[in-house]
Amino acid sequence: VQLQASGGGLVQAGDSLRLSCSFSGRGFRKRVLGWFRQVPGAKREFVSSITYGSSRTSYYAPSVEGRFAIARDNDKNMVYLQMNILKPDDTAVYFCAAGRIGRNDPGPSADFDYWGQGTLVTVSS
Repeated sequence: VQLQASGGGLVQAGDSLRLSCSFSGRGFRKRVLGWFRQVPGAKREFVSSITYGSSRTSYYAPSVEGRFAIARDNDKNMVYLQMNILKPDDTAVYFCAAGRIGRNDPGPSADFDYWGQGTLVTVSS
């Protein structure tokens, strides 16, 4: 399994940005997908995740709830993170992640076994 995140960049506060993550390997349709972020010197933190199946559910960290939206495209093996009303505190390296096949765990409790390389988002004030 490989994941590759893209779409980061330098934006101003209040702007929007969409991150994309391509997935290659087995079982995309039966994996939870997620986004995390990390700033230097801090732990990687959960941003958002989405389960699979007809009742797929999205989860968000309180800090991004209402501003970010996660989506998955099972036909293209892609996961996206639409980020709106960006704030300087959103500045971080963003990582996409994939969980284990058949484990449809919610939110940050999911076990994410595979990680992309990260894409830098910088929000200026």
